[in-house]
Amino acid sequence: MSLSDQQRKFYENTLAVTKQEISDLDRQIEEELAKVKERLAQLQQGKKAARQMYDAACLRLGIPNDLEAEEEGAAEI
Repeated sequence: MSLSDQQRKFYENTLAVTKQEISDLDRQIEEELAKVKERLAQLQQGKKAARQMYDAACLRLGIPNDLEAEEEGAAEI
């Protein structure tokens, strides 16, 4: 079955439009991923700083660090 000129133009236009949409979506996905990666890095830095403070507080109080014990237990699994 052959396409009429009008049908051919319709499908060619559809190809061009959807290809551009896909390209735009890929760009948006990359932008969002970059934002997520940046936010994760910020959260990890915050966690690291809080953990250092927690470790120091346990040391100053002379009590066992329960977070270290949990991590060691998780590492054994």
